[in-house]
Amino acid sequence: MRGGDPRAERTRARLREALLAECAERPLAEVSVAAVVRRAGVGRATFYLHYEDLQALAVDACAEIVREAVDALHAWRGVPDPASPPPALAGFLTAAGEHAGLYRSLLAVGGGGPLGDLLHRELRERSRTERELAGAPHADLVASAVAASFTGLLADWLHGLVPGTPDLFAAHIWRLLISLHRTPLP
Repeated sequence: MRGGDPRAERTRARLREALLAECAERPLAEVSVAAVVRRAGVGRATFYLHYEDLQALAVDACAEIVREAVDALHAWRGVPDPASPPPALAGFLTAAGEHAGLYRSLLAVGGGGPLGDLLHRELRERSRTERELAGAPHADLVASAVAASFTGLLADWLHGLVPGTPDLFAAHIWRLLISLHRTPLP
């Protein structure tokens, strides 16, 4: 969907911004295509040229959180210290609170849903690639474990099932993820 015509990208950007503005006022389930196109200043037909439905737009609008999460988890160099999560991780979690209602509608408890699927895929690929570059063993296995753990824990935290401030949650999840990376496997 990305790339190519700059006008099309500007239209998609306006639609994403309009959706986020609507979701700041009401849950995604109560947002209509009509409200989004009205706020974006485009026609309904234009909406459907770019997106199949509101959920497709919502996933696209939230794709940035996926990139931010993946980058935050990989914002360190050298040997990771389990006691010091990258500051970008707590920063990401703090920022995620701005649109938590929208994220909860796309990221089900346990990490499922369209945003969860996207986050798992992107994080798994980045983790696998970095492990392979480092020559670490079992790149696929550990990358899957890291992606599943982070995606599920993030979802549960956003849904209020895992308590903690962004800083505390970052510290806990960081220790868990580091232990996954360090677990010796035969």
